[in-house]
Amino acid sequence: MSVATRMEDASPQALLEAIERLARARREPPPGADVGALDREARELLRERHPADVAYVLEGLPLEDRLWAWGLVDRERDGEILLEATDAVRETLLRDMDSAEIVAATQNLDADEIADLASDLPRDVVQDILESQDVEDRAELQAALSYPEGTVGSLMDFEVVSIREDVTCEVALRYLRRFDELPAQTDALFVVDRDDHLKGTLPLTRLLVTDPDVEIAGLYEREVVSFAPESDADEAAQAFDRYDLVCAPVVDATGRVVGRITVETVLEYVRDRQEAQALGKVGLREEEDIFASVWASARNRGPWLALNLCTAFIASRVVGLFEGSIAQLAALAALMPIVAGIGGNSGNQTTTLIVRALALGQVSAQNARRLLAKELGISALNGAFWGGVLGIVAGFLYHNVALGGVMALAMLLNLVVAALAGIFIPLAMDRFGRDPAVGSSVFLTFVTDSMGFFIFLGLATVFLL
Repeated sequence: MSVATRMEDASPQALLEAIERLARARREPPPGADVGALDREARELLRERHPADVAYVLEGLPLEDRLWAWGLVDRERDGEILLEATDAVRETLLRDMDSAEIVAATQNLDADEIADLASDLPRDVVQDILESQDVEDRAELQAALSYPEGTVGSLMDFEVVSIREDVTCEVALRYLRRFDELPAQTDALFVVDRDDHLKGTLPLTRLLVTDPDVEIAGLYEREVVSFAPESDADEAAQAFDRYDLVCAPVVDATGRVVGRITVETVLEYVRDRQEAQALGKVGLREEEDIFASVWASARNRGPWLALNLCTAFIASRVVGLFEGSIAQLAALAALMPIVAGIGGNSGNQTTTLIVRALALGQVSAQNARRLLAKELGISALNGAFWGGVLGIVAGFLYHNVALGGVMALAMLLNLVVAALAGIFIPLAMDRFGRDPAVGSSVFLTFVTDSMGFFIFLGLATVFLL
C-alpha cells in the first residue's frame, strides 16, 4: 500500500499527516526506496488541494520538510498559498525564493492581494512587481500600497460592478452577462452617474425579479453605507456587523467610486486583529513560527519578559519594606498573595469591559465619569462582601480577629485600586495611540500586586504590630 492514501475528501490534518509520513520516508529511505516516487506522490497530494490546506500543511512542517514540500507546489499557485500562510511561515517561504520567482508568483493576484504581500517583500522586489504590471494594474497597485495599514483603503479591492441610473433593467442584465463571473460577495450593483459618482445600490435580487423595461432610477436604494479610503478599518468592521453588510462601496472625497470592501476581507482583518491582540497580551511582538530557531523565538519573547522582570522586582521591593512585619507575623506571608490575586482578577474584569467599550466607540468624555462611578461602586460592593468573607475565614484560621479585620479592609481597598487601574490604564494607552488590548494586563498586574502588598502589609504594620 502507498505511504499515503486517497486524499480527495481528507481533512487538512490528514493531509499534513500524509505529507509528514512521506517526508520521514524521504529522510530515512529504506534500502532500494524510490525517493522520486515519494516526491511525485507528495506533489499529487498537494496539487488539488485548496491553497489554505496547503498553507496549513506548510505551517505544520519543520523548516527542512517545509521547504521540500514548498518546492513540490505548482509554481502558478505560489501567490495564492503565500496569501494563506501566516506571516511567520510566509517569511521562510519568501526567503527560499529569488526575485524572479516572487514576481512570477504575483502575476495571478489582484492589486489588493499583492499589497497584502508587499510588507514582507524587499523594496526592490516590490518595484520589480510594479514594473511587471500593465498601466491599469500598476495604478491600482500603487493606490493600494499608498494607504496605511488599518485603513479601509488597505483592505479594499478594485473589482467594482457599477451601472448608470439612466438605463433599464434589460440593459443592466445584458451588461452583467458580459462577465464570466461576478466578483465574490457581490450582492448589489453600485449605481453611479456619468462621472462615476455614487448614487446608491441596487440589490441583485431586486434586479432579477423586476420587469426588464423598468429604469434603474426608480429601483435603487439611495441610503447607502459607504466608506472613504482613509476610514478606520475597525469602524468599518463595526458597520459591517451592525448593518449586516456583504459588500460596501469605497468613495473618494468627490464621491466617486474607487473600490469596494467585502465581508470576507473584513472578517479576515478582524481575525488578524484578534490574533495580534492575543499575542500581544502575552508579550509576543509578532506571530511566531512554531519551528523557528531558538534565537528568533527568544528575541521575540524577550522584551515582554524584561518588562515583567522590572515590574516583579518593584513589587518584590514593596514586600521588602515590610520584612520585619512578616518576620513577626508569619500569617502575613500566607495571606498577602490572596489580596493581590483577587485584586488582579477584579481589575482584569474591568479592563476587559473597558477595552471592548473602547473598540466599539462607547466610551466618551461625557460618560466616563458615570462609568468610573459605576465601577467604583461595583468594586466597593464586592470588596465589602468578599473582604468580609475572607476576613472571617482568616480570623477563624489564625484565631486573630484583628488580622481578619485587616484582611477585609485590605481587600476592599485593593479592589477599589484595581477598578481605578482597570479603567485608567486602557484609557491612557488609548489616549497615547497604543492598542489598549495589548499591554494593559501587565501594567494592571503590576499595580494590583504592588498596591495589594503595600495596603495589606501597611495596615498590618499599623494595626497588628
